[in-house]
Amino acid sequence: MEDMDQARRRMVEDQLRGRDIDDERVLRAMGTVPREKFVPREYRGKAYSDSAMAIGQGQTISQPYMVALMTQELHLEPEDRVLEVGTGSGYQAAVLAELVSHVYTVEQIAELSDHARELLVDELGYTNISFRVGDGTLGWAEEAPFDKIIVTAGAPETPSSLLDQLGYDGEMVIPVGTRRSQMLTHYHRERTGNIKSTNLGSCVFVRLTGEEGW
Repeated sequence: MEDMDQARRRMVEDQLRGRDIDDERVLRAMGTVPREKFVPREYRGKAYSDSAMAIGQGQTISQPYMVALMTQELHLEPEDRVLEVGTGSGYQAAVLAELVSHVYTVEQIAELSDHARELLVDELGYTNISFRVGDGTLGWAEEAPFDKIIVTAGAPETPSSLLDQLGYDGEMVIPVGTRRSQMLTHYHRERTGNIKSTNLGSCVFVRLTGEEGW
């Protein structure tokens, strides 16, 4: 089995830098977080393959490239407060926590949230992540507004609650489309309050379920 540190470096150079990921802070974060800890034990030998993997409960951990792309498209700043919808394995939250002041992550499935908290806080020692079990389509109103929002599941349309919780000059990345395929969509709330959207390309995510999802 290839050494995990070596595999991680190769992932950064070949899968990320070798494509269109050029934000050095994002590349450093992806090269720091041990993805092998976030995948089921039986898949750890393939932790750095360029593919999504099942993590149980009908959920997946996204391919490294997609994690890096979504992170890069948020244009994160060190002082940012970020809302993540869909904690899942906790891998995306870890990458975000390497880059910003605080991450607020919401997950509907309590078992996944609890496991992610144990890994991120108890094992890896992150102190800038807050967890909530609940309907992520409704966001986390008590902590809004957020500088950035990332949604790691596909929605039939963009939840209005999330747009409402996006601060001025804030950015959000979310997959929007059908149950089988989505368009990765970037939103920017300008300082005037106007919201502009840009399509970043096609993608496939698990469904975003909830009051404003599927």
